[in-house]
Amino acid sequence: MAARSAPSCHLRLEWVYGYRGHQCRNNLYYTAAKEIVYFVAGVGVVYSPREHRQKFYRGHSDDIISLALHPERVLVATGQVGKEPYICVWDSYTVQTVSVLKDVHTHGIACLAFDLDGQRLVSVGLDSKNAVCVWDWKRGRMLSMAPGHTDRIFDISWDLYQPNKLVSCGVKHIKFWSLCGNALTPKRGVFGKTGDLQTILCLACARDELTYSGALNGDIYVWKGINLIRTIQGAHTAGIFSMNACEEGFATGGRDGCIRLWDLTFKPITVIDLRETEQGYKGLSVRSVCWRGDHILVGTQDSEIFEIVVHERNKPFLIMQGHCEGELWALAVHPTKPLAVTGSDDRSVRIWSLVDHALIARCNMEEPIRCAAVNVDGIHLALGMKDGSFTVLRVRDMTEVVHIKDRKEAIHELKYSPDGTYLAVGCNDSSVDIYGVAQRYKKVGECAGSLSFITHLDWSSDSRYLQTNDGSGRRLLYRMPGGKEVTSKEEIKAVHWASWTCVSGLEVNGIWPKYSDTNDINSVDGNYVGQVLVTADDYGVVKLFRYPCLRKGAKFRKYIGHSAHVTNVRWSHDYQWVISIGGADHSVFQWKFIPERKLKDALHIAPQESLAESNSDESDSDLSDVPELDSEIEQETQLTYHRQVYKEDLPQLKEQCKEKQKSATSKRRERAPGNSIRLHFIHGYRGYDCRSNLFYTQIGEIVYHVAAVGVIYNRQQNTQRFYLGHDDDILCLAIHPLKDYVATGQVGRDPSIHVWDTETVKPLSILKGYHQYGVCAVDFSADGKRLASVGIDDSHTVVLWDWKKGEKLSVARGSKDKIFVVKMNPYVPDKLITAGIKHMKFWRRAGGGLIGRKGYIGTLGKNDTMMCAVYGWTEEMAFSGTSTGDVCIWRDIFLVKTVKAHDGPVFSMHALEKGFVTGGKDGVVALWDDSFERCLKTYAIKRADLAPGSKGLLLEDNPSIRAISLGHGHILVGTKNGEILEVDKSGPITLLVQGHMEGEVWGLATHPYLPICATVSDDKTLRIWDLSPSHCMLAVRKLKKGGRCCCFSPDGKALAVGLNDGSFLMANADTLEDLVSFHHRKDIISDIQFSPGSGKYLAVASHDNFIDIYNVVSSKRVGICKGATSYITHIDWDSRGKLLQVNTGAKEQLFFEAPRGKKQTIPSVEVEKISWASWTSVLGLCCEGIWPVIGEVTDVTASCLTSDKMVLATGDDLGFVKLFRYPAKGKFAKFKKYVAHSTHVTNVRWTYDDSMLVTLGGADMSLMVWTNEMESYREKKSCDSEESDIDSEEDGGYDSDVTRENEISYTIRALSTNIRPMLGVKPHLQQKEPSVDERPPVSRAPPQPEKLQSNNVGKKKRPIEDLVLELAFGYRGRDCRNNVHYLNDGDDIIYHTASVGILHNVATGTQSFYQEHNDDILCLTVNQHPKFINIVATGQVATAPSVHIWDAVNKQTLSILRCSHSKGVCSVSFSATGKLLLSVGLDPEHTITIWRWQEGTRIACRAGHNQRIFVAEFRPDSDTQFVSVGIKHVKFWTLAGRALLSKKGLLSTLEDARMQTMLAVAFGANNLTFTGTISGDVCVWKDHILCRVVARAHNGPVFAMYTTLRDGLIVTGGKERPSKEGGAVKLWDQELRRCRAFRLETGQGTDCVRSVCRGKGKILVGTRNAEIIEVGEKNAACNILVNGHVDGPIWGLATHPSRDFFLSAAEDGTVRLWDIADKKMLNKVNLGHAARTVCYSPEGDMVAIGMKNGEFIILLVSSLKIWGKKRDRRCAIHDIRFSPDSRYLAVGSSENSVDFYDLTLGPTLNRISYCKDIPSFVIQMDFSADSRHLQVSSGCYKRHVYEVPSGKHLVDHAAIDRITWATWTSIMGDEVMGIWSRHAEKADVTCACVSHSGISLVTGDDFGMVKLYDFPCPEKFAKHKRFLGHSPHVTNIRFTSGDRHVVSAGGDDCSLFVWKCVHMPH
Repeated sequence: MAARSAPSCHLRLEWVYGYRGHQCRNNLYYTAAKEIVYFVAGVGVVYSPREHRQKFYRGHSDDIISLALHPERVLVATGQVGKEPYICVWDSYTVQTVSVLKDVHTHGIACLAFDLDGQRLVSVGLDSKNAVCVWDWKRGRMLSMAPGHTDRIFDISWDLYQPNKLVSCGVKHIKFWSLCGNALTPKRGVFGKTGDLQTILCLACARDELTYSGALNGDIYVWKGINLIRTIQGAHTAGIFSMNACEEGFATGGRDGCIRLWDLTFKPITVIDLRETEQGYKGLSVRSVCWRGDHILVGTQDSEIFEIVVHERNKPFLIMQGHCEGELWALAVHPTKPLAVTGSDDRSVRIWSLVDHALIARCNMEEPIRCAAVNVDGIHLALGMKDGSFTVLRVRDMTEVVHIKDRKEAIHELKYSPDGTYLAVGCNDSSVDIYGVAQRYKKVGECAGSLSFITHLDWSSDSRYLQTNDGSGRRLLYRMPGGKEVTSKEEIKAVHWASWTCVSGLEVNGIWPKYSDTNDINSVDGNYVGQVLVTADDYGVVKLFRYPCLRKGAKFRKYIGHSAHVTNVRWSHDYQWVISIGGADHSVFQWKFIPERKLKDALHIAPQESLAESNSDESDSDLSDVPELDSEIEQETQLTYHRQVYKEDLPQLKEQCKEKQKSATSKRRERAPGNSIRLHFIHGYRGYDCRSNLFYTQIGEIVYHVAAVGVIYNRQQNTQRFYLGHDDDILCLAIHPLKDYVATGQVGRDPSIHVWDTETVKPLSILKGYHQYGVCAVDFSADGKRLASVGIDDSHTVVLWDWKKGEKLSVARGSKDKIFVVKMNPYVPDKLITAGIKHMKFWRRAGGGLIGRKGYIGTLGKNDTMMCAVYGWTEEMAFSGTSTGDVCIWRDIFLVKTVKAHDGPVFSMHALEKGFVTGGKDGVVALWDDSFERCLKTYAIKRADLAPGSKGLLLEDNPSIRAISLGHGHILVGTKNGEILEVDKSGPITLLVQGHMEGEVWGLATHPYLPICATVSDDKTLRIWDLSPSHCMLAVRKLKKGGRCCCFSPDGKALAVGLNDGSFLMANADTLEDLVSFHHRKDIISDIQFSPGSGKYLAVASHDNFIDIYNVVSSKRVGICKGATSYITHIDWDSRGKLLQVNTGAKEQLFFEAPRGKKQTIPSVEVEKISWASWTSVLGLCCEGIWPVIGEVTDVTASCLTSDKMVLATGDDLGFVKLFRYPAKGKFAKFKKYVAHSTHVTNVRWTYDDSMLVTLGGADMSLMVWTNEMESYREKKSCDSEESDIDSEEDGGYDSDVTRENEISYTIRALSTNIRPMLGVKPHLQQKEPSVDERPPVSRAPPQPEKLQSNNVGKKKRPIEDLVLELAFGYRGRDCRNNVHYLNDGDDIIYHTASVGILHNVATGTQSFYQEHNDDILCLTVNQHPKFINIVATGQVATAPSVHIWDAVNKQTLSILRCSHSKGVCSVSFSATGKLLLSVGLDPEHTITIWRWQEGTRIACRAGHNQRIFVAEFRPDSDTQFVSVGIKHVKFWTLAGRALLSKKGLLSTLEDARMQTMLAVAFGANNLTFTGTISGDVCVWKDHILCRVVARAHNGPVFAMYTTLRDGLIVTGGKERPSKEGGAVKLWDQELRRCRAFRLETGQGTDCVRSVCRGKGKILVGTRNAEIIEVGEKNAACNILVNGHVDGPIWGLATHPSRDFFLSAAEDGTVRLWDIADKKMLNKVNLGHAARTVCYSPEGDMVAIGMKNGEFIILLVSSLKIWGKKRDRRCAIHDIRFSPDSRYLAVGSSENSVDFYDLTLGPTLNRISYCKDIPSFVIQMDFSADSRHLQVSSGCYKRHVYEVPSGKHLVDHAAIDRITWATWTSIMGDEVMGIWSRHAEKADVTCACVSHSGISLVTGDDFGMVKLYDFPCPEKFAKHKRFLGHSPHVTNIRFTSGDRHVVSAGGDDCSLFVWKCVHMPH
């Protein structure tokens, strides 16, 4: 028996020898107290050199690999490895945990660093992406996370001189990070020409953006910004592992064993070569340096720590040593002295003094050492080697005695005999050799019984026997010294062993877990004196057992610290210490043994704190002395709350069934019924598996829960109100200290906790995301701000929440067993207790984690199951009720005393001002004084005490009490039987509410003419309920068996009840006494029905597949209906009583004739015509529509038809009650659905007059009464039903613009592909053709002519070094909206195009740009709050898009929010206070996210709608309410904590209203919302109900609406044809009753407004035609501020030869003339066809335009008259050029041709010749300076040269090389080979242009980049600068005259960008 409890002694870690130098760096520092902090294995060590003392931090569960010191040098952060690694921040002084950071990294935490003020911590993971994560470590919250690099990161550091900047380095990279919002954005360091790209190992940041870093080759690289500016070469001769910055400068340490000190500017001060000092050795490698004042700490690869005093730097002081890399296996203790000997694979043997904690001798051997032993006299030391030899040394001076090699495999174990004469040597080749010590170790015997390698040996005390263990787990005995095997049991039993180190054998059976056959215990050692045994295993655990321990699965104490395998463990010679050694961590741990401890000593060795469950003091196997669990608790622990289908799965299931539904719903579906029902009263209370879930509210109402409903019961009025926010069983309920708010937790896949207000019954916050399957306990803190919850997942996770914000504060694994209760400490908000099965834990919060300590029971009690717990009158005191009826009293974590309180479990306890109240299974309520000394009073719950006003009957005396609460002079009691009672202090008891007890409830019948109903349940009771306002149970009768069905006779006198054993009875409906009973069947009776009229017959259906028909009067069976193939589920009589309709479990619908029971087949058409007396059937044509889309997963279990045959109510397996219009023909009829039951609704019945619907919940045992609200009655009240599953089929309306916007797919820039259909091999991949006359390098030939004719020869040629964006002509109006706003009182406007945000000054037209987005901006909004002036938010397209919040004036980025919306962000909106931001995604779910943008934290996120959402906007007066509109969708949202709740807009109140596509939203006072629709109507909503429609507010879709905050007026914008009275913009009053229309004088056929905004007296309008117009409110005058092309791409671009004008031609059929100086459009010409190219003549007097249809036109510039036009081709003209002498016009087309026209022949334009055999379509053309040649680039990546005007192809390379070109726009040719990038697999360079000076080249490409190169650039992948701004596809690019500007034209963005050229200074 003794072995089954843990030993009462204890080990305390006293010393650790070693330091982790391998694979780690920068892990050694001085603390503020001048102590040294480092780590080894899984332990943080704080070493005081002054006192030679170590303290240990043991909060980690695996190897620590990283360490950072807080700037104040007291706190330390350490990171570990493991599957779920975490970071601990701890105090180096107290070695207590301050914070735990978890749940983010995987694999391990490689680096850590604190920022300057120590508020934030950055960590780097070991996962494949090397994630970088920034923490607010005090709160345990992650602020930001980003993938770090594809390869390992070695060091990371905060820039201490610039806020929010970090630097990381690693394999072949260095990255400079900036933190903004929640986004960490890296920039890679540019090595450039200054140094080689190589691995950077360490870094330190300095002032002025300087960063110093140590490289693998021993150089120091110095960075300024992100550029390498210089290197300090040869700082070390090998890699620099560590760099440490301090006040004086920097210290570096390297692999060369040197330490170098540098001053603050990195000039060398001194060098210390440790290899040269006396302690040094060859191969010493420095891994860590710390320089403080005149001391330097050095950590080496080989686990040494040196301390160097600077002025005696050649005398380093060795303060810690350990074994080096290589496994550590050998351990021996000296027989007489406190010494331990270890030997390792590092080939060294070391002797340690256990008293002085120091290494006293060390000797290096030739081979790795695997085992050691010291002879009895302490003179000889034997070492077994890995190569099969063993060596004997003298301990005194480490000199060799012998070296013997008899074996080839490793020696794993050797031992001297107790008399010192023999040495036994065990080898891995499974033999043991015996050597005689005195004979100079001559071999005297051999034991050869084993078949596997030898693991352990022990000698008997008389040295006559040897026992061995081998790798197969066998134990053998041999006689010594010969080696004969012993097999006789008697002989074995008689042996006394000198030592016990074997892992198998009777005495140590208990060290193995019960059901395991593993061999993961590496070593044991028995202490005979103290009767304890210590073991070491593969999991890093050292355990203490009682010795001997005979039974498997003994109890133990366990100690962690080592990382993985503990390879060996030994007691010291005097049993004072235990020494354990770690294999991989090569550390030696010395533990102090503390014998039988007393409780008072226990205080200073209180159970270690730990996060790891593994550190439980007690072992995990179950105690045998725990009493049997109480039957009730046993039952409860076996309950599982898992569901086959969770409600959360429904949307996905519906998605999967979409196809099925589509095919079915082509037919018109039946409308939902007009009636609706409202929950009126529930009979039931959940007491059978919940406790303490019943409370008084502030105003004396009673709050509790049943099924999925929170109930507030008013006992004066006997009425109930309901919280219906949950969708599955509620399992727990807690009340706020102020008694006004309640928290309830439910079942679910990701279960939620709702905090709601008992007054308004509205949710305040919804918490989810951290539990699984369900939440079983919740508790508020005393200040009401926090909430603790426990889940029912396998580890019973405990979570601490800040519930108002909805934030998780901390989380921890609770326990393996079920936790019943969580209680927060009323005095200290950071402490809490949990109690449960054999579990009482005391927790305190540490950052993001909770640290738990098990309650310490000591000798007082047993480890019992706790059912309830409360805190007492101080923060130390706690009380818990056990399953045996005791109350345990705790102080701190110690059990002080137990008091017997009840017979059987104590289920509930409650703390009062001056005492306690408890309730138990014995049905007694006991009042206690404040220390549980005296029981002041007891109340027994008995029927005799029931007061006359009770609402029902008590089923039995002394029911088990599950909840107690006090208040208002009463004691409130909840029982297991589902009753709620109120006990008056003077004794009488009132029953308030009751329901069925545990067991499913199926039987339900309503009375034929009274408002009562009967139910029968598996709890073996038949009950009659009053449905009238008195709401009580009228009668109850106990049955011998449970029942499943019941039915009143038509006269209401009799009640028939079908039972589960196949019998049924008829009872008197008033007295419930038996009239008659029958037992003809074996299986459950499932339905029972009287025939209509006189009730002559009774039909009884059973699970035996039969229906018996009885004559009621004669009590005889008169017929049997046979023919069903499965059990019967429902039966109905026809109104004549002649026909039965039957449903079976196989979904058959059968008909039988009564009374004989003959089967009939009736055609389905006829079935409808039959008049049925009742309809409870769920099959047949009439109710085909009630089966849901996901019918496979769920069954419809019950139905009932109203007596007017209009409405069919159904109940299903998912807990939904639904109403359908009858008959529900056709599939998937529409319905209204109601959630209140949790799972199966087993039965539904209308009352006799249809005024109420009664429903039964199977598992939730509740009887719910609903009132039926007729259509007329419903006008005023909003019904809370959810409409049908499937969105309406009625189409939402059609408009081309809307359809286009909905279907547009946004190209992500990085994924864009080529815009032209190119074929062939890219230029940089083509083989170069050898040219015929490669000129020799020095040639006499005349110098090469210029490649390009220079036009501005007068000036010195200056290369262009930069381009700056100066103007953008364009506005994204075609598919975005609400994206033009006023700023600065209307002086400026802000809008966007492509990927730039534009601030445009209205008066001057000057523009400034926000260019931080890396892809197209889709939405823009302005913060309206005066505190955040000029703050703009923009969202973009991308696979992982971001929202940028920025200051419009100085363009500073304030925050970047990386979103989870894939594809893009299509709408953003600020809340009323300006602090929250809402974003909507383009992902398939159209996710809606709410952010606290300043901190970058995501508050809430939820799928918005399955179709496109166009706009979502906050109400202008709210931070929690917003509205989203989209395709056939309007939703009203509330933010509750971190959860988003939505209500669909309800149309049903208005006749003929249909859900249309909604496009815009605006707001009015009193919760009015206006939405603009696709038809031009505006809908007006009150809350979420449609109350009015403003018909035809516009003639076309209402795209934009704007609410003016100032005066509440509303502006709408739509799509209209301009007419006299109408206008596309209207200004309305606050309620949208009167309006004034404005016409936009744009000259367009239809105006389509996309954005409206109202300023002071002005309305700002953005249109689909890319115009931004300002309209004056008084005079309606229009002023166009911005113009742009309407549709792209803009293919044609031409700059004027001498002025700052340029032309553009686009798909929208216009050619526009732009003035750069005046910043505006001068003119536009509508051509009527899409234009593709445009060109100025050399003098600038003519313009040629090429069209998409093959026509080209020549205009005169002065008059814009057509000079000539011609159409010789059918396909698009791609380029058109005048020759430099103005004589020829070349026209290149997609018909693979270039046509020449002679302009001197006049405007007839006859073709004079053309170029033949161009292999593909023409892209660009250039004339030579002499007009004699033309170069053509074509669609097969080739350049061709032709003669002009003959069109002859020129192939001679030399001739081509000599041509000087007038212009160069070709993207092909050797001169521009360098413009083709490596990354252009799918995308191309699309256009190019060489400057007039001939030395610069700009290109545009499919990625939307503009790049600047030098010309010519023949080398591949030439260097360049890149400029972002355009969307994908830059289609054309040109220099203006004098190279002053570059103009680029966009494809997707229809925008023109003008870039200013910055020339290099002379």
